[in-house]
Amino acid sequence: MNTVLEFPKPISSVVLDPRLTDEEFEQMSMANELVTLERTREGAIIVNAPTGGDTSSGNIEISRQLANWAGTREDKKARVFGPDAGFFLPDGSMLSPDAAYVTAEQMRGLTKEKRRHFLYLTPVFVIELLSASDSLAGTKRKLESWIANGAQLGWLIDPYKHNVHVYEAGQTPRLETGSTVAGVGPVAGFVLDLSAVWALYED
Repeated sequence: MNTVLEFPKPISSVVLDPRLTDEEFEQMSMANELVTLERTREGAIIVNAPTGGDTSSGNIEISRQLANWAGTREDKKARVFGPDAGFFLPDGSMLSPDAAYVTAEQMRGLTKEKRRHFLYLTPVFVIELLSASDSLAGTKRKLESWIANGAQLGWLIDPYKHNVHVYEAGQTPRLETGSTVAGVGPVAGFVLDLSAVWALYED
């Protein structure tokens, strides 16, 4: 006799009233290590499950390339962050990018104590890698939020269609379909080898 396990419908977001303070939200995030929590500007808490193998490998590859490039820069105080980093943004949201670059100037404004917590700043450059469970429309809105809060450049990488949605402050988003994508502005000189990312999704 086979036993069929039935699970309740997963909760993807929840709204708490009264709204959690930043400190309370961070404490709740730390207490729930098996999921990644984000918060919209309206106060809705988004619950993100762990990623699948392809997405995890893709995130590592993207962060590796960005970190290798950053390591060649003269000012070593700039930082690269991965998907486990949290950023409190000016509009009250708290978002986690799949990869991000923060300039040395931004880092100089943070004390050692502040760096122990979610950071109160907007990275100048963010990357979001679309996963199989992500909504393209929802991820586009996330990129729009990054730009609206001060990011100068954002990439939404779609490994299933082999393209990149490029967001730049003050410009209309555009689509790139080449085997590489080049950074501008704060990450001018950085070129992401997309073929190395696409290869992770092949049979």
